[in-house]
Amino acid sequence: GSEMSIRDRACVIAQFTGVRSPNRVCETTELEPEVPSSVFYRMPRQRYPRAVSASGMYLQDSDGRRYLDMSGGAAVSCLGHSHPDVVAALQQQIQTLAFAHTAFFTNEPQERLAAHLVRHFGDDAAKVYFLSGGSEANETALKLAWQYWVARGRPEKKIIVSREHSYHGNTLGALSASGNPGRRRVSAAPLLEWPRIEPCYAYREQRDEESIDDYAARAANALQTAIDAHGSDKIAAFIAEPVVGSSLGVVPAVPGYFECIREICTANDILLIADEIMCGSGRTGEFFAHRHFNVIPDLVTLAKGIGGGYQPLAAVVLSGAVARELERAGFAHGHTYVGHAAACSAGAAVLDVLERDNLLAHARKLGRVLDSSLQERFKSHKLVGDIRCVGMFAAVELVSDRVSKAGFADRPGLAEELRQAAMDEGLVCYPGSAVFDGKTVPHVMFAPPLISQQRDIEEGISRLSKAIERVLEGGSVR
Repeated sequence: GSEMSIRDRACVIAQFTGVRSPNRVCETTELEPEVPSSVFYRMPRQRYPRAVSASGMYLQDSDGRRYLDMSGGAAVSCLGHSHPDVVAALQQQIQTLAFAHTAFFTNEPQERLAAHLVRHFGDDAAKVYFLSGGSEANETALKLAWQYWVARGRPEKKIIVSREHSYHGNTLGALSASGNPGRRRVSAAPLLEWPRIEPCYAYREQRDEESIDDYAARAANALQTAIDAHGSDKIAAFIAEPVVGSSLGVVPAVPGYFECIREICTANDILLIADEIMCGSGRTGEFFAHRHFNVIPDLVTLAKGIGGGYQPLAAVVLSGAVARELERAGFAHGHTYVGHAAACSAGAAVLDVLERDNLLAHARKLGRVLDSSLQERFKSHKLVGDIRCVGMFAAVELVSDRVSKAGFADRPGLAEELRQAAMDEGLVCYPGSAVFDGKTVPHVMFAPPLISQQRDIEEGISRLSKAIERVLEGGSVR
């Protein structure tokens, strides 16, 4: 049952050592007859290739096509696919204890993973609350913030301030805090209209005459302006991604910005929530992305890479100060799969591999290769406006004109066109887009597994350049 076949084991070894045969695949699957699907797909009119196996850097569909996964799905598969250590840990846990409801029991994987995360966070009094996904984590962070202020005798503090072009999840509270207009609109949800400030987005927002320090101060002071307008006595928290992910495409804050944000939050008795759903768990070369910016948030949310895709897993890390108040007063919230034993065992195994194989250092080192390779391939491309990279998290922003930074008129579906063209090239990447002045500004994100090697980076960039040429006619990448 739990034993790998000789061929399966050989395939895993081949993927993780890089010894690959380009003319064979590790799994063969008979094609199933075309029958109507009973699945209500996330894009209902879309038809998808059927994934049947995955190993290392590659996924394979039922037609035998292999896809190089250069985005880890959605920045999820930080160790690639079918990592033998995580698979073995998960098999053992399921055979021992798959689930025991945490209203009645704790479990060893939950305890071990929480201790791991607290050690990385650097506050011995911090605590961790486990969930199943990023939306749940951010929704929980909002409830933690509200109940924290109730415990402090300030129940009127309810407003959540966020940033434009942010994305914090699809549940009602998380989507209310999100500044992604497309997702807000198509959800047709009765969302709460909380205040939002401009993002820290130097490529588009920094003025020609401004120094980085001046821009950082101006961008951060937008939070103070919002506080003055709505009242610090009404605001519970400010939530932001240290490195903006899918809404803008890997946009890190400039130096000094988050230090100023932290000072403003502290001075006004407002909690700082760092949303690290996409940029955390080692993606940027630090386990917590906020470490790049010399701040300690009050709450941090993690998902995606924390479980590596092996199980649905997310977490909220509470600073010691917040945890102490809520341990004294209590916390009313919960989901069935909070602290799920098998999910936490996968997360603990992922973190064990990250530490044992020194993959954070590898992410920093290979991230420099990723950055330089993207610059070399695309810096002179007439339709590439900006290239951004933090560790193993990178994006290429596309424009119709490099001088004006204008987007593309009458092409709202460019991100989907790029996604499909990349799939046709056997590449999984993560395109997205924003709208500025009524024009679509697409970006393509890379968030490759932290096990990647230079050859994977080079192959991924080569396939991406072909996809961009196919979609944006006449563009030369040479």
